[in-house]
Amino acid sequence: MSGEQKVEKTQVDDDDELDEWDQRIFSTGCAEEQLRMNDCYYDKKDWRLCRNEMEAFRQCWKRKGNEERTRSKDTALSEK
Repeated sequence: MSGEQKVEKTQVDDDDELDEWDQRIFSTGCAEEQLRMNDCYYDKKDWRLCRNEMEAFRQCWKRKGNEERTRSKDTALSEK
């Protein structure tokens, strides 16, 4: 295998692994909905035209119980 082929194979192998962001998205159970929402925005460049995709993501988020994951917590500073 030439050096160029080895570098290309390594890059492909690295792309197959989930990065931290992808791992977080997949752990929500709503990766498919999130992908559709992002694809919509990429295609249309206007979130207002992606309301159906955003609502599907919201519903999935609730259905999978992810609201607890993102709930804000009061800190000592906010209590003052």
